[in-house]
Amino acid sequence: MIWSLVFLLIVIALLRGWTSVGSVLRSAKSVGLLAIAAIAITVNWTTYVYAVSTDQIVESSLGYFINPLVSVTLGVVILRERLRGAQWGAVALATVGVIIIGIGSGATPLIGLILAFSFGTYGLVKKIAGVDAIPSLTIETAMLFPVAAAVLAVSEINGNAAFIIDGPGITVLLLLLGPITAIPLLAYVAAANRLLLSTLGITQYLTPTVLFILGLTVFGESVSATEWSGFVVIWLALAVFTIDLYQHSRRPARVEELEVTEPT
Repeated sequence: MIWSLVFLLIVIALLRGWTSVGSVLRSAKSVGLLAIAAIAITVNWTTYVYAVSTDQIVESSLGYFINPLVSVTLGVVILRERLRGAQWGAVALATVGVIIIGIGSGATPLIGLILAFSFGTYGLVKKIAGVDAIPSLTIETAMLFPVAAAVLAVSEINGNAAFIIDGPGITVLLLLLGPITAIPLLAYVAAANRLLLSTLGITQYLTPTVLFILGLTVFGESVSATEWSGFVVIWLALAVFTIDLYQHSRRPARVEELEVTEPT
């Protein structure tokens, strides 16, 4: 949280974007929505850091597999977004895949559920707020800064913190977590302002796929045959949704081409 704010302040200074931040701060509604978003992303970040620190990468990937279903549901129920038949089919497949993984894991995926619903809530609030990516994320991290700074200070005093204490290598890595965290969120917020929440949600299956691969290859976690089958079903759902999006995006271009070539 701290280094994300530092990174964003540098970006705003370079882009001279203080005016946009000020205009957002003058809107009580926007500030209130961003405060809710800040709470949601705090829950998400804290849970994810805990999952990584306790070698539960695959379960955290399950959370981000569930998250698109949450986003699609919120988009349809709250924002009244509509899905085409193929997209509903993809959602149904993904739901089946998540259920299969849950059965294969043999336990309620608590971490996964917290990650899914916290980030799904974050996306919904950001969609409703409609604030540009850089000022919105800057305000959120600024709201979180006092709490984060206090936690870091207490950890440093008690000798539990890694920053500086564990050497320059860890210190540099922690500093880099600022841009590494902020840049994807900036892209996410920019996309949330331009896409349907349901479309944004389903394409997020790319993130847990990467986490899943990292859990297997880098961190050496194991996956049962049942869980494998669930992941395959989810990837099939992503393929169906992606193909439908591609075909739908090509349709206006084909219609325009026919209109241009039609003899007068």
